[in-house]
Amino acid sequence: MKNNNSFLDRILQNRILSHLLFWCSFLVIFTILGVLDSGTFKPNALTNLAMLPSQIAAAYFLNYYQLPKLLLKKRYFLFFVSIFLSVYFLSAFARFNVVHIVEPFFRENFEQETIKEILLDFIYIFSVYCPAVYTYALIMLAVKAIKTRFEEKHQIELLQKEKATSELKFLKAQIQPHFLFNTLNNLYALTLAKSDLAPKVVLKLSELLDFILYQSDQAFISIEKEIELIQGFIDLESLRYGNALDVSFEKRVDDLNTQIAPLVLLPLIENAFKHGVSSDPKNAKIHIDLLVESATIKFKVFNTKLNDSVKQVTNTKSGIGTSNLKRQLEINYPNKYTLEIDEKRDSYFVELLIDLS
Repeated sequence: MKNNNSFLDRILQNRILSHLLFWCSFLVIFTILGVLDSGTFKPNALTNLAMLPSQIAAAYFLNYYQLPKLLLKKRYFLFFVSIFLSVYFLSAFARFNVVHIVEPFFRENFEQETIKEILLDFIYIFSVYCPAVYTYALIMLAVKAIKTRFEEKHQIELLQKEKATSELKFLKAQIQPHFLFNTLNNLYALTLAKSDLAPKVVLKLSELLDFILYQSDQAFISIEKEIELIQGFIDLESLRYGNALDVSFEKRVDDLNTQIAPLVLLPLIENAFKHGVSSDPKNAKIHIDLLVESATIKFKVFNTKLNDSVKQVTNTKSGIGTSNLKRQLEINYPNKYTLEIDEKRDSYFVELLIDLS
């Protein structure tokens, strides 16, 4: 099926082949219809072939000159004059071909109309031959209109996809300096205190930056890699705050290869540490729960905070992490996620559900 589709695509993309396919297809179709109606093949086949030059001329003249060059450019007088003359002469030419080239093959003892009689028989030309000649032109017009509509729709979809991709890259680029700035502040505090933990922090930081800078460019990664990123960030923060930090990370995953957009969970954990630990590390609690089951992700993050911590830091509901996350979710999982935030004076709880199906 794939090979057949690719073969058809190659034909449709080749302008000459696609036009030949168009004419051959309809020539065969109309010949078959004529045979079914009259029961004779030769007269129908020869008549259709004799009509073909006029039909081809009418189709291309209408679709590639009269409509785009005259009608669409509001040259109405020239358009109607051109239509009348082309309909008349092309229909008369078609009748001439049928009468003088085709009919002698299967009609005997008949009197052929002269060229003058053909040209002066206006009623027969316009009532019989005009519809037969311009049927193909109207079919081509319809096909062109449908093709143009699909191309415009495809182009719009491509532009929207490119815009979404660019926006995602921008959002991820926002996370990187934001994360790096916070971590470097932590490292700066450790170096001022001449802490032996500083080298370990640098090592952990390099591992996380390797993921954020290089691996996060992928559209999707396995949930296993996302868990590694989360655990690495928790380990990094634990090095800074030591044993006093009460943090737990529970995870239940039915398939570690489940695919997820990168960096959609980290902002919530970053916020939990930033707003729940930095203000009161000794009494802070952070509980993280991740459930991946049946192509559904349920991610919960709870953290405590001081009553006045909202005044000390940027509100997490409008902070760069959460607002960034919401936009990423809208792009990656439109209408397939819910994000619930419950903020109280001394705690902050967020629950994210993503339908991956």
